[in-house]
Amino acid sequence: MSHQDAPPIKAPLTLKDGVDFAIIEHLFFAYRDFTSDPDAILAQYGFGRAHHRVLHFVNRRPGLTVAELLDVLRITKQSLARVLKQLIDDQYIVQVQGPRDRRQRELYPTQKGRDLALALALPQSRRIRAALEEAQLDDSAVVERFLRAMVDPELRAQMDKLPNGRSR
Repeated sequence: MSHQDAPPIKAPLTLKDGVDFAIIEHLFFAYRDFTSDPDAILAQYGFGRAHHRVLHFVNRRPGLTVAELLDVLRITKQSLARVLKQLIDDQYIVQVQGPRDRRQRELYPTQKGRDLALALALPQSRRIRAALEEAQLDDSAVVERFLRAMVDPELRAQMDKLPNGRSR
């Protein structure tokens, strides 16, 4: 029997199959909409989500090395090199030789890069605030703990290196 002869399955997967599809789907839809506002902004610059992630982490950890950024983003050197070249050429990020190791390259945002990172984060922050309010969650720490728990335990240390960022 070829794969073309296999009968179609018309019933959807359900919770009885041992998977919480509702939460998976909520995460898919939340991610789609969470990234939609920045995607629209990025498109105006000819940038994509990789540019967004690079800008985000360089702005959150100025002086981050290329090696550290590769470790955080989990993308290939080639992918990062292409994105980084654009951001450097367009003056959103500057690359500085490491003070202790001349082979290291530290990354810093420019004011232009800081402005764009903030423009990308503001609609996401508004969306988060509105969702917390609608869900009647007074303490965003609950959501932060949930999301942190979704990250592989051995990779959570990367999150600890970010500045707290709380103004409360």
